[in-house]
Order: sequence, then C-alpha cells, then structure tokens
Amino acid sequence: MVSDTGSGMDEATREKIFDPFFTTKETGKGTGLGLSTVYGIVKQHMGYINVYSNEGMGTIFHITCCRKSRCPEEKILCRE
Repeated sequence: MVSDTGSGMDEATREKIFDPFFTTKETGKGTGLGLSTVYGIVKQHMGYINVYSNEGMGTIFHITCCRKSRCPEEKILCRE
C-alpha cells in the first residue's frame, strides 16, 4: 500500500491515471509514464491495483500480486 495526504483526485482524473502519457503536471515536468508502467508490471504478475482518492483527502494505492505458485489454482484471487 502506498498513500499520501495530498490534494487527492477527482473521478475524471482517477479514470485516466493509468493511461500512458497522462499527467496532471505542467509541460516539461513529467512524462506520464510512471503509473502506466506500474500498472503493466502488476498485470504481468496477475495482480491488480485499487485506487482510493477524494479531492482534498489524499490518495491510497493498494497493490495486490499473486504468488506464482497459487495463481493457477486460485484464479479468483488474481482478477480485478
């Protein structure tokens, strides 16, 4: 789990955060590849990411990855 107490995100922003090149930063301050890269790595490990955020209240990212030895038998744990 990763969390912060920053400004949080509105729903429109949350819907785009894993899109490649999406950024809320000003031009030249970020590429927008960080969260899309994390998303790709987590999905390759048959995991998922839950995002909880409200404007003015910060954000929580909860990342779950399956143990390789358990995923084939317990696929229900490995899906969004």
